[in-house]
Amino acid sequence: MSVPSSTSFPRSNPISGEDAFEGAAVILRAWGEGLKPDPDLTVSEWADRHRMLSGRASAEPGRYRTARTPYMGEIMDRLSPGDPTQRIVFMKAAQVGATEAGNNWIGFAIHQAPGPMLAVQPTVELAKRNSRPRIDPLIDESPELRERVKPARSRDAGNTMLSKEFAGGILIMTGANSAVGLRSTPARYIFLDEVDAYPASADEEGDPVTLAEARSLTFAHRRKVFLVSTPTIRGLSRIEREFEASEQRRFFVPCPHCGQMQWLKFDRLRWQKGQPETAEYYCEGCEVPIAEHHKTAMLQAGEWRPTAEAADPNTVGYHLSALYSPIGWLNWERIVRAWEAAQGSDEAIKAFHNTILGETWVETGEAPDWQRLYDRRERWKPGIVPAGGLFLTAGADVQKDRIEVDVWAWGRGLESWLVDHVVIEGGPDRQDAWCDLTELLGRTWSHERGAHLKIARLAIDTGYEAPAVYGWARAQGFTQVAPVKGVEGFNRASPVSGPTYVDATEGGKRLRRGARLWTVAVSTFKAETYRFLRLERPTEEERADGAAFSPGTVHLPHWVENEWLKQFVAEQLVTVRTKRGFARLEWQKLRERNEALDCRVYARAAAWIAGADRWTDEKWCDLEDQLGVADPSADPAGQINRQARASQGKRRSDWLGRRGGWF
Repeated sequence: MSVPSSTSFPRSNPISGEDAFEGAAVILRAWGEGLKPDPDLTVSEWADRHRMLSGRASAEPGRYRTARTPYMGEIMDRLSPGDPTQRIVFMKAAQVGATEAGNNWIGFAIHQAPGPMLAVQPTVELAKRNSRPRIDPLIDESPELRERVKPARSRDAGNTMLSKEFAGGILIMTGANSAVGLRSTPARYIFLDEVDAYPASADEEGDPVTLAEARSLTFAHRRKVFLVSTPTIRGLSRIEREFEASEQRRFFVPCPHCGQMQWLKFDRLRWQKGQPETAEYYCEGCEVPIAEHHKTAMLQAGEWRPTAEAADPNTVGYHLSALYSPIGWLNWERIVRAWEAAQGSDEAIKAFHNTILGETWVETGEAPDWQRLYDRRERWKPGIVPAGGLFLTAGADVQKDRIEVDVWAWGRGLESWLVDHVVIEGGPDRQDAWCDLTELLGRTWSHERGAHLKIARLAIDTGYEAPAVYGWARAQGFTQVAPVKGVEGFNRASPVSGPTYVDATEGGKRLRRGARLWTVAVSTFKAETYRFLRLERPTEEERADGAAFSPGTVHLPHWVENEWLKQFVAEQLVTVRTKRGFARLEWQKLRERNEALDCRVYARAAAWIAGADRWTDEKWCDLEDQLGVADPSADPAGQINRQARASQGKRRSDWLGRRGGWF
């Protein structure tokens, strides 16, 4: 019986000598690189060794140091291949270093653990804007990345604005509004930035987060998904929903006095009223104030701790507010100043919660009691503008058989007074109705101080018979008239956007781009109105002592009817579930007629379009000066487009003493 001979395999290069061919060494090297296990190096270690921050994209150019933002260390290391976590969620304040941590991860993947990566911004346009100032410097300033990513050439599609090829992988950048971009290729790594700004659906193909994550499923336990965002509205926020499904880690830091570990809360930050520079943090253990100069040492000694049980074991969630911002970035004094400046503005307080505290904003949409509004009515004559009103806007709601108009006066702090309620009989198909509305634009209302005011801006709804509205608005001129279109939802960068140009009809002739249309997020202004209606009011005794009404207070006259009041609070905000199971806030009618609320929203939008939310004190002073003219033949007051008084010239120095003195 013969013994089979064994064949020995050489340990040297299998393709050598006569079998070698041109390019064999390159192929073998790439093959060997592919067989290498993922490195033990973590993302934070890689960043400290290799990441250089460019002056084009960073306020602190030079070598990246994790020690500058110690709280980012664990988050970055969770993104390392050696950590078993598959999904990392970061709900945070603005400008705490999250985006740079994500860019560190991109650099690490290119250099150490190559694979296909998908980076998603809210829109394709934002992805383009992020690529040039952030991704390009990331590659250009790091030699290890520069030698791995193909250089940009006109004939080479490997390196474009939205895709970067490198050995073993590719980085694709896209927007959450592009379904094509989200399902373009499988991806081991997925970076979802600012997910709360994503649209509800990508090209009507479904939730963009779900579409993007589906690209990673074939990589099983080796996938990494990084979801980052400042939150928006409670019940709608994607990042909050993901965070609450995790173990909700918070960054605990020690008190420099007693050593108790605690996570920083805004209500523990205290200061003397009107003196933000006195802000100090009070320890929840010893109640001793902590000066901000201790923050650096506190951050270095801090650690992430879970505060809940995770519903998803593969997800780790983190939350961080701007209270942790390193020395030299956003300090406690500036945070307090931002809080004090936000008082009286619903949108400003919401922005503070979202961008500084990293928390969701709770919309309160429960309808106020109309009978309580009835009891709080105030006395002034119909058609008279009360003392605090400085300019007028109107909201017009077009119905089938009538046009309803409410005229509102606005003062400092967006305090408002209902001045007039007008019902023009006849629908948009009747010319005399439009003539009556035109006459209303030229009418004046008497002010308590003797001046006369015209409507500075009228916003008219285009939801019914839009062509007729466009034609009338075009005839009046868009300086005084603003056609508006209401849209639902809170996820809008601004409550009013536009104008956009739409087609209009004049004399039976279609005019391309003949009218201007403003888009109004009606949900925002409805919620603001309800919040203003709930503001506490000073008592008669307090007013006698000089107490003023809060900014935003809504004043209603004694002559307003019950039906109008019921219409004014005819809707409430409720949470509904979509077919896909996602929560959505929606305004629902409590009764059929709601014209008073709609007209208020349009009048408020008119004030926003006029610029009242952004006026300087000089502008308000000019409006107050206009009220000093009591002559009926003079130009009406409340002119928002009048050039403000020229500021006085620079005052001469008094260093030689006042005139008439010894000199």
